[in-house]
Amino acid sequence: MLVSLAASFASATSNAKVDASAIKNDVQVVPTRSEDHPPDVKDAQPDKTTTPRPTFEQTSASWIGRQWQIFLAAGNAWIDDYAPSMGAALSYYMLFSLAPLLVIVIAIAGMVFGHDAAQGAIITQLGGIMGEEGATAVQGLLKAANESSTGIIASITGGFLLLLGATAIFSELQTDLDRIWQVPEKDKPSGIWGWLRSRVLSFGLVLGLAFMLMMSLVVSAALAASGEWLGGGSEAGSVVANVLNFAATLGIFTVLFAMIYKIMPSAKISWHDVWMGAAVTALLFNVGKSLIALYLAKSDVASGFGAAGSIVILVAWFYYSAQIFLFGAEYTWVYANSKVRSKD
Repeated sequence: MLVSLAASFASATSNAKVDASAIKNDVQVVPTRSEDHPPDVKDAQPDKTTTPRPTFEQTSASWIGRQWQIFLAAGNAWIDDYAPSMGAALSYYMLFSLAPLLVIVIAIAGMVFGHDAAQGAIITQLGGIMGEEGATAVQGLLKAANESSTGIIASITGGFLLLLGATAIFSELQTDLDRIWQVPEKDKPSGIWGWLRSRVLSFGLVLGLAFMLMMSLVVSAALAASGEWLGGGSEAGSVVANVLNFAATLGIFTVLFAMIYKIMPSAKISWHDVWMGAAVTALLFNVGKSLIALYLAKSDVASGFGAAGSIVILVAWFYYSAQIFLFGAEYTWVYANSKVRSKD
């Protein structure tokens, strides 16, 4: 944990270099989209010392065609921003931040539903998202993180490190999102103030995660009751319950991604653009998590690591999920900087 904290502090105080990129295939430069902002507020603009990625007009007459153009442009930006490398960094931070993050979230949710109920619910949900082996690895991390410290000083120090460890991942998220949005260096909070601001925002997101966990518990209970009412153990009732569960999960993840995309970057982004990008990311994540779990279950990715195999599966799941998250951020950037234009 100390290694991740030191790395996150260094990341918060260093200057991120933004690579130039371009969008091809029927792409034209147009003014930045700003109709969703007040007159005196504009979308984040690249630093004048770098070559900016151009905005573009959607030339397709159909909605599907325009979405395809946005996906292609987002894919180009994903490559140009070195998303695979950013995903590797996010996976590293997430490995060290997951246990303290879950400890805090479970503690807050446990005030309402009870500690055991909150922890059991989140382990069950993680098992559905990342598979049984991933959930087992998370249980091991939680067990180690929950070991109580002896003495007042040790308890205070442990609690402080727990809080910093839980927010380390969000500091890295802010760095990556600022890079995607090409936020000028002069607009980024720097030094101790920037580091503290990042931690405060991160803690706010931790509280948001705790609230979403509580909402998830309520929704899960409501869905279970609805499934029994609609058909009990019948096949039709099972199908309806699965559809409702997918819709509820999609809504919860849309809110989660919207919170991150709106709060974490140093850029001013309209809610219209954020909700669109968050919804697309949530849809990709819900579809992708099943494919990731299937791949990890069928592959031998962890067979050569022995006792550490469950951790390897966890890191692999983090990495693939990070790629979906970063692609969604690129999609949001492209969507926010696009404008519909019909061909003459």
